[in-house]
Amino acid sequence: MTQSPTATQTPSREGGAAVMEKAPQRVRKPSPRYKVLLHNDPVNSMEYVVTTLRQVVPALSEQDAIAVMLEAHNTGVGLVIVCDLEPAEFYCETLKAKGLTSTLEPET
Repeated sequence: MTQSPTATQTPSREGGAAVMEKAPQRVRKPSPRYKVLLHNDPVNSMEYVVTTLRQVVPALSEQDAIAVMLEAHNTGVGLVIVCDLEPAEFYCETLKAKGLTSTLEPET
């Protein structure tokens, strides 16, 4: 008789019947997510900021990029995207390379 790798047989004390017990399953924690923030920019034009956001973060629509730019313009900082660490670092560094001020912050 073959056993599956996730179950073990434990003989019962009454009647000799076998009871199947499942091994505990592992629970995967979701990876931590990070906010990519765009800071207000008094140097570059609004059009440049919107165009750059769309180039760097393809998931952003024209309207999303405009909203991020206006949020940064009006409040000092705008939320670009929330994602895993690697893409967040890529987006942040690429925005910086194109002359925009960007930072990362863990999502809480």
